[in-house]
Amino acid sequence: MKIFGIGFHKTGTTSLAQALKMLGFSVTGPNGINDPNIADNARYLIQRLVTQYDAFQDNPWPIFYKELVQEVPDGKFILTYRDPKKWIHSQVRHFGKNETPMRRWIYGKGCPEGNESVYLKRYQQHNRDVVEHFKKLNKPLLIMNLEKGHGWDKLCSFLDFPQPDAPFPHANKAEARERSLVQRP
Repeated sequence: MKIFGIGFHKTGTTSLAQALKMLGFSVTGPNGINDPNIADNARYLIQRLVTQYDAFQDNPWPIFYKELVQEVPDGKFILTYRDPKKWIHSQVRHFGKNETPMRRWIYGKGCPEGNESVYLKRYQQHNRDVVEHFKKLNKPLLIMNLEKGHGWDKLCSFLDFPQPDAPFPHANKAEARERSLVQRP
């Protein structure tokens, strides 16, 4: 089984990766973030990695969902998402003015700070396009919002796997960490 996380970064991709690892899948991603020629190399990169791993998340996987559906027709596709305002806040807090070739390729701008409207537009369009594409193909798509409590029940049902006897992982919960630090005496 091949599983593709096609939600943009900062939507729970690391948590999804940890959950898939707990289920026994070999997971990769993000891949090629700092490759200065990622736009030219991404196709080769994904073709090579698809043969080596079971599950894929973060970049560049969301960019190739249409091709992956055709090339791996029995693949399982998962769109992770979160509230757009929380997503862009997380982008700016995490990446700020730090640029990468990957973000430059995806958004046309290498960093989110100062480019919030560009990033938000691309994020929201991606999510709409994914849902529309899978609906048009009449192909199953799991849509998960981890902030709303989506976890093992949705994931394991979609994959037809038994639920582990462990909490669903929640990585990179920066807001919770920040609140706990502020509340300490």
